[in-house]
Amino acid sequence: MTPLRVSALLVALCLVAAWQVTVIPESLMQMTVGPVFAPAAIVIVLSLVSLAYGWSAWRGRQVDESTEPGREPLPGANSRMLWLLGGGAGFIALVIPLGFVLPATFCGMCIARSFDAPLGPKSALICGAIATTFWLVFAKLLGVGLGPAVPGLS
Repeated sequence: MTPLRVSALLVALCLVAAWQVTVIPESLMQMTVGPVFAPAAIVIVLSLVSLAYGWSAWRGRQVDESTEPGREPLPGANSRMLWLLGGGAGFIALVIPLGFVLPATFCGMCIARSFDAPLGPKSALICGAIATTFWLVFAKLLGVGLGPAVPGLS
């Protein structure tokens, strides 16, 4: 993948992140710094870095390591990237209708598959345990509004 394509993907991911920041609900408490500030600041900085990288790639100043001898991508690189992006997109699309745990488990399995782990019950159990632990820690212990673990439960 050329540096220009990588920069285009980074900018697209920043646009998705910016959209996600806009859907963060404002806190009901009056705070100097609300729950949107830190994510928005991170997205702004990452967007600026992505645009700078894209400008540099457009001007031909970024090296494409895949053109060097012995640096070719491994077979199946596009498939692995699709698993990774598909897991993230699936999580974003499914978290509202299905709660947190099932989409996070699906996302974790897709990420594991992008690193060539087999899909199966072992992956589902490990990713489900991680997703459930994250939900318990963040939603129950820390009070972060992740929504229900599964629909119908609070």
